[in-house]
Amino acid sequence: MGGSPMPGATAEPGSSSLPGATAEPDSHTSSLIPAGTLVYDGDCGFCTATARWAQRRLSDDYRVVPSQLADLDAVGLTQEDVARSAWWIDPHGIRADEHRCIAAALRAMNAPWPALGRMLTLGPISPLARWAYRLVANNRFRIRWPGTRPTCKR
Repeated sequence: MGGSPMPGATAEPGSSSLPGATAEPDSHTSSLIPAGTLVYDGDCGFCTATARWAQRRLSDDYRVVPSQLADLDAVGLTQEDVARSAWWIDPHGIRADEHRCIAAALRAMNAPWPALGRMLTLGPISPLARWAYRLVANNRFRIRWPGTRPTCKR
């Protein structure tokens, strides 16, 4: 999970980072948000179904936590942050949002998902993946997913 951040992102000196991730010190992890965590909107049926899918594919070393139950202050996230995007907190405490969150979660899974995760952050694909993420995120309340709540908070 190395590499240098994309423009606009910050990284702590000497730390590895995800492309486009925002770095946060290791001390910003808590028992409710351990490093290696996917934070999602638990009020959203689509988000919940997607998070369950991810949880089944992640090892027990990772956590999937609804933002409503997370200690957001512990990792420097706000309610506005989690209303806008899902977040991945990597094992080093580095945060990634939007399509970079999805890419990081996919990279933490077993094959074949890591290859797709790497692809989502490649040069010409990354802007398209960001656009697709925003399209889905902005319309997620319209997506009906069997077995989940029919609506979510926007």
